[in-house]
Amino acid sequence: MNVFRNIENYIPDSKCILTIGTFDGIHVGHQKIIKSIVKLARDKNLQATILTFFPHPRMVLQHDSNIKLIDTLDEKIKGLENLGVDNLIIHPFSKAFSRLTAQEFCRDILANQLQIDALFIGYDHRFGRNREATAEDLVTLGKTYNFNVHIIPAQDISSITVSSTKVRKAIAEGDFDCVTNFLGRYFELTGTVAKGQKLGRTIDFPTANLRIEENYKLIPPIGVYLVSVEHNKQKLFGMMNIGTRPTVNGEHETLEVHLFDFNENLYDQKLRVLFLAKIRDEEKFESLSALKIQLKKDKEICKRSLIKKGLH
Repeated sequence: MNVFRNIENYIPDSKCILTIGTFDGIHVGHQKIIKSIVKLARDKNLQATILTFFPHPRMVLQHDSNIKLIDTLDEKIKGLENLGVDNLIIHPFSKAFSRLTAQEFCRDILANQLQIDALFIGYDHRFGRNREATAEDLVTLGKTYNFNVHIIPAQDISSITVSSTKVRKAIAEGDFDCVTNFLGRYFELTGTVAKGQKLGRTIDFPTANLRIEENYKLIPPIGVYLVSVEHNKQKLFGMMNIGTRPTVNGEHETLEVHLFDFNENLYDQKLRVLFLAKIRDEEKFESLSALKIQLKKDKEICKRSLIKKGLH
């Protein structure tokens, strides 16, 4: 897959089938749209192309710096490549870009720059300055600038009862069976192992402290989770604690993963963590000994869950 960091960097050598969106999470609804453009592109011997934006438009237009995204940019790129997309254009979203009129967007961007053959959009898609134009307006403009518009009808979208908002809600509720169904894959975090206080070693539960670089990445709520971890193409299982470590009077939220049957130095290495299930909420214990007893129970619950899921 070719990745372009600006619309102007995309110089087409043929026409393309395009869809536009933020595609946060690339959930099963997104996947249905993307598979449609990939199929049509293959049938017509054209390129399947996606136009997305970064930063998220809400961060720019609503100054919503608190919005958290299901996927980082790297995770999104990998997910779209796995779906067979030929070209991904990640355009820097700005207020100036948002002020393009619907006609300017169709003429200058879709027709002249991207040279699209067809565009797939949802029935409720709005675009152009102040979101002034509807999907029906786009059909009219498509006729003017010589590209077809495929509107995904309401019944198709409503039949897939998933949205990025619903995925975020399921993550917030710790319902990772639901999250996995919505995404068609496990929710993931990728981070670098940083040095911690090494308290886990003192109770025979050493942990890798994960540092997430992207401050816009959605982190599951405080609690203990069953996870699968990818490290150097090796698949491991473990449990992750997200929280402030109240038993030792911690003040900052940390992400700590204890790997089962593993005892290697991981400092400064990247780990990809996949969330399988929430085990419990974080608790404050009266002592490290009491915490150790609970962690042993958690580990047993995790191992039974892995057997139940057919993963171990």
